[in-house]
Amino acid sequence: MKNILVINAGSSSVKLSVFDVTKQDLTKIIHARAVRLFHQDAQITINDKEERVLVEKDLAEITVKEPNHKVAIEFFLGWLSQQPEINIEAVGHRVVHGGPKYSRPVVLTDDVISDLEAFKPLAPLHQEHNLAPIHVIKNLYADLLQIACFDTAFHQTMPDVAKRFALPGKYYKEGVMRYGFHGLSYEYILEALSEQQSIDNKKIVIAHLGNGASMCAIENGKSIATTMSFTPLDGLVMGTRCGDLDPGVILHLLTHYELSSTDITDLLYRKSGLLGLSEETNNMRKLLSSNSKTCVEAIDLFCYQVNRFIGMLVAELGGIDQIVFTAGIGENSAVIRAKICMLASWIGVEIDAESNENNENKISGQSSAVEVFVIPTNEALMIANHTHRMMNNSK
Repeated sequence: MKNILVINAGSSSVKLSVFDVTKQDLTKIIHARAVRLFHQDAQITINDKEERVLVEKDLAEITVKEPNHKVAIEFFLGWLSQQPEINIEAVGHRVVHGGPKYSRPVVLTDDVISDLEAFKPLAPLHQEHNLAPIHVIKNLYADLLQIACFDTAFHQTMPDVAKRFALPGKYYKEGVMRYGFHGLSYEYILEALSEQQSIDNKKIVIAHLGNGASMCAIENGKSIATTMSFTPLDGLVMGTRCGDLDPGVILHLLTHYELSSTDITDLLYRKSGLLGLSEETNNMRKLLSSNSKTCVEAIDLFCYQVNRFIGMLVAELGGIDQIVFTAGIGENSAVIRAKICMLASWIGVEIDAESNENNENKISGQSSAVEVFVIPTNEALMIANHTHRMMNNSK
């Protein structure tokens, strides 16, 4: 059996998926997730395609140091090597930042890896951890084909005017610009949507609402604007990230509170967003189940910001035909979708309450001026598809 391994590494977790490429449609046959990395209770769980647990392992049992990405990936690869039917021919990686240079998936050569290392400051929560598995596999299997798939690549189609900040031109030339993220998710949603209908000449806003959240304006199947910008910190309120913020606040934190750049990074990336607002949790389910004033305020600001940015993206598009909800909150929270759509009634959005409660594919009412859909995203499959194409092209 020929297989592709897909790796999506986060700051404290890593998802690993094995796809069978012997059939026309790629099929995920094994998936694993290592969680709570860098803690003594780190654990990896391996499941088959029927969601049956094959392995559960406490990673602290196999290392004297804090379990990290290297420990988790080496354990998984060791387990795979004992499965005679598995034959990994290529590895596809989700890499958050491709900078201004990479607009499509690319084979990971030494030069490419060096470029991606230089982009670490642009995505400090993500890039280093995205690159860690690449180095692990390169050390273990030097000749194994590795492909990088970028979250920024999809947004390369944005016009220059949508990319620029009002800073002196030299900074733009040196890469200080709006990049946008969640591109692999948007790409997958568009493919799924185009299987249902023609998206030609459609003006679409996709809302990727999860612990990381962003929105994208799509026209004729291409990104023309998005809410994240230079880093994944900008735009919507997120689980632990602040989103939209006056740059003057940063200056105030530096001078009045005398916070260091490290302190500010930690504050804005890890202690803000829903967690900072609620002072309790960044988990939307827990927020919705709480009656505390701060939790209610956190939900209200989250929905307020989504509606606010819908307005921005509708202006970019010059109108709107469809809204698509995706990712953890967008796919699963009927309450949040209803709140957002109520706020967006100004553009003629109406939802069918029963369809929304049932998480149906189309949740807009018959009289709605804007069609509203719920489509689960699948970034792993998108990466697998890119990797499969690159694998075939390299032969």
